[in-house]
Amino acid sequence: MLVVHALWSLGRGPLIWGLDGDRPVKSTSQAVRSARAHPFAADVEALAEIHAGKPATTTLLLPSLRTAPLDSPELARTTPRPSPQRPPALLPWVVPALLVDAAALAENFPQVRYGASVAHLRALAAFADDLAARGRVLPSLVFEAGQPAARWRPVVTGPDAVRMHGLIAAMPPVARAEQENPNGTAGQDPSRLVADALDVLVDRAMREALGRSATPLDLLPPRRGRRPRRVPAAEAWLSALTAGDARFPVDQPVEEADVAALAEALSGWAAIGAEATGPARALFRLTEPPVNPSGPEEAAWRLEFILQSTTDPSLQVGAEQVWSAPAGLRRWIDRPQELLLGELGRASSVYPDLGAALRAPEPSGWDLDVDAAHRFLTTGAALLDTAGFRVQLPAWWDRKHRLGLVASGQSTPADAAVVPGGMHREALADFRWSLAVGEDVLDEAEIAELVAAKAPLVRLRGQWIAVDPDRLRRGLEFLRRPRATVTAADVLALAAAHGDDLDLPLPLVDVRVTGWVGDVLAGTADRTLRPVQPPATFTAQLRPYQRRGLSWLAFLSGLGLGACLADDMGLGKTIQLLALEATDRAAPGTAGPTLLLCPMSLVGNWQREASRFAPGLRVYAHHGPGRLHGEELTAELAGVDLVITTYGTAVRDVEEVAAHEWHRLALDEAQSIKNSQATASRTVRRLTARHRIALTGTPLENRLSELWSIMDVLNPGLLGSAEKFRSRFAIPVERHGDDEAAQLLRRITRPYLLRRVKTDPTIIDDLPEKIEIVQDYRLTPEQASLYQTVVDDMMEKIEGSEGIERRGRVLAAMAKLKQVCNHPAQLLHDGSPVGNRSGKVTRLEEILTEILAEGDKVLCFTQFTEFGEMLVPHLSARFDQEVLFLHGGVTRRRRDEMVARFQSADGPAVFLLSLKAGGTGLNLTAANHVVHLDRWWNPAVENQATDRAFRIGQRRTVQVRKFCCAGTLEERIDAMIQKKRALADLVVGDGEGWLTELSTAELRQLFTLGAEAVGE
Repeated sequence: MLVVHALWSLGRGPLIWGLDGDRPVKSTSQAVRSARAHPFAADVEALAEIHAGKPATTTLLLPSLRTAPLDSPELARTTPRPSPQRPPALLPWVVPALLVDAAALAENFPQVRYGASVAHLRALAAFADDLAARGRVLPSLVFEAGQPAARWRPVVTGPDAVRMHGLIAAMPPVARAEQENPNGTAGQDPSRLVADALDVLVDRAMREALGRSATPLDLLPPRRGRRPRRVPAAEAWLSALTAGDARFPVDQPVEEADVAALAEALSGWAAIGAEATGPARALFRLTEPPVNPSGPEEAAWRLEFILQSTTDPSLQVGAEQVWSAPAGLRRWIDRPQELLLGELGRASSVYPDLGAALRAPEPSGWDLDVDAAHRFLTTGAALLDTAGFRVQLPAWWDRKHRLGLVASGQSTPADAAVVPGGMHREALADFRWSLAVGEDVLDEAEIAELVAAKAPLVRLRGQWIAVDPDRLRRGLEFLRRPRATVTAADVLALAAAHGDDLDLPLPLVDVRVTGWVGDVLAGTADRTLRPVQPPATFTAQLRPYQRRGLSWLAFLSGLGLGACLADDMGLGKTIQLLALEATDRAAPGTAGPTLLLCPMSLVGNWQREASRFAPGLRVYAHHGPGRLHGEELTAELAGVDLVITTYGTAVRDVEEVAAHEWHRLALDEAQSIKNSQATASRTVRRLTARHRIALTGTPLENRLSELWSIMDVLNPGLLGSAEKFRSRFAIPVERHGDDEAAQLLRRITRPYLLRRVKTDPTIIDDLPEKIEIVQDYRLTPEQASLYQTVVDDMMEKIEGSEGIERRGRVLAAMAKLKQVCNHPAQLLHDGSPVGNRSGKVTRLEEILTEILAEGDKVLCFTQFTEFGEMLVPHLSARFDQEVLFLHGGVTRRRRDEMVARFQSADGPAVFLLSLKAGGTGLNLTAANHVVHLDRWWNPAVENQATDRAFRIGQRRTVQVRKFCCAGTLEERIDAMIQKKRALADLVVGDGEGWLTELSTAELRQLFTLGAEAVGE
């Protein structure tokens, strides 16, 4: 196996070299201090087979014995080398290498293992490309070998500076192993390497980008007449910024004085992005005028000048103290007054308006009028922050207190009709637009005050707001326009729109409507609508919250709006939909059947529930090899009310199913279409129906894109395109925890999503308590040994991989460690007996002994079918009774028999289920104990499984045990999940995909076996 390493070579660029595990290690007796040829380094020909480049050599300081270098961690040998008997030392070795293009390193070759240094160099190149793409660059004039040249340099401030320092700290030792000086004993400085790499890579990225678009010379006016003998330095500089050679064109001589003048003109840019390296830097604090209770404010705004320590940000000294008592600061700053003047001068080159304040002999601040304060807030603060200065602005300076629009009106009361029919075309009474500051609507006197002020900053209701006079004028013109009739549908669309899609002169702050429209927008329509009474043919007795759910479904159906019923598992989504169907069929003139899609395992459940609670519904199950096609299917559909089929069958019969227009499309376990690109999702989008309903207890399992996929089926276009949704919501919420974006998303989806939970006492007051227990246990010595072996092997593989390959190996490592925690035989696949080799199985036996002694029943969930197959005969023999086992290979008929037997009073007491097959669609309330043998890192999936017992019909307290071994990844990931629940509660749940994005160091800490994991 060939291992490839990389480094940034000063003056040369990206360089790769390799180690060949098949080459023998040859010792050498040369003098220790002289560089020797690396005995098992890959030759240039081997490197050239995977990456194109220019042959080179380099001298590296590598951990070595006196006779040979040590293997790198990524190198795997068929015959391992013996462990060193003495501590290694850094010795110089000459290795053949290739000078390559950094962009070429993005490609992985399967026959090669890449070291951590390659990943680091890739991250550097990606950072440089990102800076160039975001325009975080400046052109500069430099001198190379005495000749003027034009270069693009990165501007690294704020979060970018943090990212750069992170790359410096994370640089692997091998990436800085190139010998600094001949016969020296030091490698390269990481800070210097990263800075040099960014300079070169950013310059290259900008030249490539400008080469594909207009060049700076295109911005110059065309030259007229004959070509001058000497070209202006500015023109030569602009030409060199896009040319392949950064030096000024040789055939276009320039005057030295002209070059000097250009350098002087560009010198002001040198301070931008320059990182503070001295003891202190300038901080600029803007303070607002104090309130004058006797009349208008007469005092000015003030920008205070402050020196802030670069090592201790809490240490701040005002400019007044710098001028009045410099001696007291000299223990901290040698020449504080000169430092302050230098910082202010540097700042004035970035924001020239500061020059007015620097005319004072001892500048300590700057008094600003309203216009100057507004310019600083909107322009100057950002310029100074970009240049690396600290800026403090008043706390009110945010979007919440800026001028916006509010739409308001009145609709009919929510209980005006049972099924409103055409209410979406209802005209709203007293619809009007108003101006608002934040959420406070302004009256006419306050609007007149804004107009009269003619200032960009105005204090209104005790708070300052920014007022753009031109936008204020356009806003007033908008308010005075004559209005066409505004319907309920218009208001619903307005509330669901993103601000970027609205053609308004000011931002939309709020939509305030009373009546049924307001109830829909507030998400309270289910509580204010007149209850819908199902017909006498519907035999179930609905609970109060189920009656509200029925009314809400009927209400949105009448409006033609799709609905997502996202009640907790066990709250009766099935019965609410059946009640809606029965109600629809009781009304005369209902045309066409409803198409219900569900997982295969739930077809029988829907048939039984419909037969039991809505016997008047004519049901046809379109499923199995005997299902109808063609004219027979068409004839059958003419006489049925409800067609039940599976997602898989719908995919196979899509042409026939899509040919019919359905009264309603209902999607049970709608998370089946959470992937918008999956075949089932694309099939569902082809179906035509007058109304759509999604039933799911988990509308969000892993990513916000799942919510988009479901909502786009229910109400196409509601959340925009997938690309817009990703940029507006998914990235801000998932990556940055943006609460404002999350609130906007909740506001948009709230009218169409009804979510109730079992733990809410206003929903169910007779559901017993659920007690959750983290069940501790310890590994046996055999398990501990296997665990450590897996960690060592998998970390070696993970450290040398990237992208999809790395994510796959991380998930594989987690799966293997879970198997070890279950039982050694599950990892080894050797069919060996269960015995006493697993601490988890031993603890399970103890728990089952207590449960069975009390006469209770228990559900045991595992994600591994193989583990279940091991446990069934072992537990049956141990307790001398039958153990049921439901997994994906069990037929639907056999599954139904198992459920019926377990629910019966004299049925088996232990039901073992695979998480995938038994996690949804089952009613197993005979059990009052649930055991999760191996943890699934998505809490929503675990909760679904628990809800097989903790649901309506359960009369006893449910005890839920989740096995967790201290000192293993089970304990550490459990702790991490608890920390991530804040984001899950915000908008989205999480799967285990985020684990694959952890750094190698974090994974090593995650996987490491703690001493507390092993039992005595």
